[in-house]
Amino acid sequence: MRSDHPNLFQAAIVGAASLKGRELKDVLEERKFPVIDVRLLDDNESLGQLERVQDEISFIQPVTRDQFENVDFTFFASDENFTRSNWKLARETGSSVVDLSFALENEPGVPLSAPWIERELGQHPQLTLESSGVTIAHPAAIALGLLLLRAGRVGATKQVAATVFEPVSERGRAGMDELHEQTVKLLSFQPLPKQVFDTQVAFNMLGRYGAAATPGLEVIERRIVNHLRRLLGDRSQPLALMLVQAPVFHAHTFSIYIEFEKPVSVGDVTQALTGEHVLIARSPEEAPSNVNVAGKDDILVTVHRDNSPGRETGFWIWAAVDNLRLAAITATECATALAAVRPHGKVQ
Repeated sequence: MRSDHPNLFQAAIVGAASLKGRELKDVLEERKFPVIDVRLLDDNESLGQLERVQDEISFIQPVTRDQFENVDFTFFASDENFTRSNWKLARETGSSVVDLSFALENEPGVPLSAPWIERELGQHPQLTLESSGVTIAHPAAIALGLLLLRAGRVGATKQVAATVFEPVSERGRAGMDELHEQTVKLLSFQPLPKQVFDTQVAFNMLGRYGAAATPGLEVIERRIVNHLRRLLGDRSQPLALMLVQAPVFHAHTFSIYIEFEKPVSVGDVTQALTGEHVLIARSPEEAPSNVNVAGKDDILVTVHRDNSPGRETGFWIWAAVDNLRLAAITATECATALAAVRPHGKVQ
């Protein structure tokens, strides 16, 4: 049976050996999500690996129907295909599903959620007693959405454009390993492994992957735009967006151009962006980067005016956010919202 402890839940992480899964496990503990037990599940390649859970050592177990019995929340941090193959097993046993893989982004009855954006808009989670799961929004869409909403406080805009720089950790450990191996091979003049990206990523910037890579950058680009539109609703505005694969391990970085209809000051824009989840860099040492945002819960931001002639109302925002951490925070907050409609540690 499910937990007999009031307000305590049992949870499972599918994809526990993945980068997202490990980050999620840490965030659940740090934020004291009310779980009495966390089951670590993954595919056959990861079985038997040891992981620490709440100061105890646990083995990664296979994904079977029995593993979902008595589980209140199942977090899918696996790849899309593995989530699609197994999420219904969890739902059929009565577990609520939190999808970090985006596999269920278009599944009926599984809303897309980003609590940071919902709070900024003054909205309540789209969850009821009948809600069986939720898909987290893409971390790049969450960061962009929050910054654009706040920038909109300054005044009406003429145009908005953004370049998002994608880290290889968005492709999991395989993406991390391939960047590392390519770097080593390049420096020793050896052939490059290309199983993940089907092209050279090391020491390179890419607007598209090789033909054999799936999903392609254009698919992820469309996902970010779609998630942003769904999150902002009638507050959404036309945005020109380009997704670029950067040769970095962690963190999304953003170059955002906003041109306002009327003159405003750098202070106006900075003040509008300031608030919960956003830290403004006050010195060169604090400037946003892949390195100094690692492990941080917030979006790091700098703002400066466009110096081009005739662009007096244009501003550039340079920002960075830890992609894995933001995904884990979002999943934890989504589970907290689901827990609010699952009283006394039981799924109704």
